[in-house]
Amino acid sequence: GWPTAPDGPYAWGYCFVRERSPPSDYCSPSSTYPCAPGKKYYGRAPIQLSWNYNYGQCGNAIGVGLLNNPDLAATDPVISFKTAIWFWMTPQSPKPSCHNVIIGKWSPTPADSAAGRVPGYGVITNIINGGIECGKGPNDQVKDRIGFYKRYCDILGVSYGSNLDCHNQRPFGNGLLNLVNSM
Repeated sequence: GWPTAPDGPYAWGYCFVRERSPPSDYCSPSSTYPCAPGKKYYGRAPIQLSWNYNYGQCGNAIGVGLLNNPDLAATDPVISFKTAIWFWMTPQSPKPSCHNVIIGKWSPTPADSAAGRVPGYGVITNIINGGIECGKGPNDQVKDRIGFYKRYCDILGVSYGSNLDCHNQRPFGNGLLNLVNSM
């Protein structure tokens, strides 16, 4: 969103099929899910699927060669929503599925509790984009995400729930990599 957006600053959240101004090609070296020559794995689809390993896992699960044709996540409506449903429903250890969090079936492990991860929309943000948005205190990106979420909750007539932010949550992670990044 933006301050002068028609219908308010949060009227245009969750509306883009492609990530705006991706900072990289989102290609991480992988023998399991190698990047295809010339392909970029920036965010696409209703839940912005990003990184080659997510495109690879998702493509395998839904039976589509997304590593070689990642743009299908943005150009084919059925595939686009399949990627979003796959991401929403699929846990990726140590992360729970977004679905289990939102329906109250996820309980934090002792490691989650120590990392400040508690049930609520904040941990869903952590699952989706924690390495970029979480554990850094209040910031505009998280504030906007919460504003978009509240707007859609209001439209649907549902409660926001508690624990909306991830300001004090350590991102789910890559073990040692997170330790090094926190130093």
